Amino acid sequence: MFSAPHEIAFGDVFLPPLLLVIAIAYACALLTARGLAGIGLHRVIAAPALFELSLTAIYTVLIGTFIIPS
Repeated sequence: MFSAPHEIAFGDVFLPPLLLVIAIAYACALLTARGLAGIGLHRVIAAPALFELSLTAIYTVLIGTFIIPS
């Protein structure tokens, strides 16, 4: 049976698991965008901010789907 993950405690601060997934996804999106800029593909991106936001959303869904809750 699938159980929803609960809050993650850092001392007295409780964080929702989705917040950590979004932070990891944003870091992955930044690395991907910098990698694409490093090889020169940043010239074909019309809206860099929208590109970064969409990469963050894609990575959030992928990470949230494939991480098995404990």
